[in-house]
Amino acid sequence: MGRMSEELPAYAERVLEAAERIPPGRVMTYGDVAEWLGEGGPRQVGRVMALYGGAVPWWRVVRADGRPLPGSERRALENYRTEATPLRLTGDGEPRLDMRRARWDGYDGDAARDEGHI
Repeated sequence: MGRMSEELPAYAERVLEAAERIPPGRVMTYGDVAEWLGEGGPRQVGRVMALYGGAVPWWRVVRADGRPLPGSERRALENYRTEATPLRLTGDGEPRLDMRRARWDGYDGDAARDEGHI
């Protein structure tokens, strides 16, 4: 990630690289990213995204319940609609990610590149 500062913690850089790999129209939860990296947990991933996520497609790393990021709902929904990310409506008419259809497992079909992840 050439644009990242050398001061960026190594774990943060790995989280941001994972976020950049998520294809348009797909999402991973904070826990998915931590599991995929094999280190940290959802809170650590969330903290990295809160501090440094503006430089990557932050809307693709989400809460497990499919709710858009509080305070950024409008921007997130605009991005989801632009990328054709599967959405559903709750009984109250609130848009949520359709996690069953939108969730990405981190595999892009290139087994050699994905082996061992990042």
